[in-house]
Amino acid sequence: MSLELLADLEWRGLVAQTTDREALTKELSSAPVKFYIGFDPTAPSLHVGNLVVILVMRRFQLAGHLPIALVGGATGLVGDPSGRNEERTLNDESVVEEWVENIRKII
Repeated sequence: MSLELLADLEWRGLVAQTTDREALTKELSSAPVKFYIGFDPTAPSLHVGNLVVILVMRRFQLAGHLPIALVGGATGLVGDPSGRNEERTLNDESVVEEWVENIRKII
């Protein structure tokens, strides 16, 4: 099943490069792999760019692997650096806690 997963991800253009494809294939085939992906709560919701990662996580899950989605908090406190034309704004802890909870519900 993992060869099919890897081939599917490659076909979709979701694998740019690997350091050792043979070792990756062996690891994916030997047992369920646990992996994590982190989401930064820098806004009250995720954006469309997160959808690709969530769909890849789901494909791994359907192939028998164990994805772990982490929603952090520290990055959310210092704000989103988008644009980088100005300094990051510091966000209040209560606001970030609300954003974290919103994102957890989405995931």
